[in-house]
Amino acid sequence: MLKIDAHVHITPPGIINNWEKYAKKERYFSLLLNSKAASAKNSKFVTAEEVVYEIEKNNFDKAVVFGFAFCDLGLCRYVNDYVIEKIKEFPEKLIGFAVVPAGRKSSDEIERCYNAGLKGVGELFPQGQGINLDDQKQMQPIANTCKDLNIPLLLHANEPVGHYYPGKTSVSLGQIETFVSDNPGLKIILAHFGGGLLFYETMKEIKKKFCNVYYDTAASPFLYDSRIYRVIKALGLHEKIIFGSDFPLLPAERYIPDIEAANFSNDEKLLIFSSNILKILP
Repeated sequence: MLKIDAHVHITPPGIINNWEKYAKKERYFSLLLNSKAASAKNSKFVTAEEVVYEIEKNNFDKAVVFGFAFCDLGLCRYVNDYVIEKIKEFPEKLIGFAVVPAGRKSSDEIERCYNAGLKGVGELFPQGQGINLDDQKQMQPIANTCKDLNIPLLLHANEPVGHYYPGKTSVSLGQIETFVSDNPGLKIILAHFGGGLLFYETMKEIKKKFCNVYYDTAASPFLYDSRIYRVIKALGLHEKIIFGSDFPLLPAERYIPDIEAANFSNDEKLLIFSSNILKILP
């Protein structure tokens, strides 16, 4: 069975070795590092080479990798260049996505990265990057370019209830719904089970509206118990679930027991581990 980890963060060594400098310039980057700042170099960052080692160790075939989505376009270009370099170095192992900030110049950067071999955009952090999903004018350069190039857009989403953690934002499920409504035809991946939006696919209007929306599993061991996969199976949502570990936050091996416990068929597991992500890549 082909297995792809579709949510993996990689970081250029230049940022790893000087992360404090970049944290001073980027508030959201600093926020995500703040809880473990003393050991951030060891616990928060990995290079492309470390990802290749990790996926092979866990019997995965490929990983979708991307850099941190900064507010500064120059920093986004810097991490995108690193991703471009590494997908060329490891073409059989790595698939690259591009990160961009809000603004009209984002479309130029998406096109540059697409022409260099990247296959999607994300993971973007709406609140962390000052992106307003309700503002159709602000979102058009990103959304329209992704639609024109037929590439998916991966967005951070989080549940509106429960405990606080660094990176949990106030972006509402309603704002995400508005963005989906404003952009029919755009292939969207909502990270972290869409903050629970996948459960609303039992509503006929949401199921219809969200026909091009997918949900990744990133960070699920921190957020949900194993029953979520049994619910997904019962609701028939396995055709919209994409496996993603959020490595280096969590290794892929942490997810496997919960997925196996749901008793998915081999065909259903194939959808989750590779077919769903492959069918929306260009």
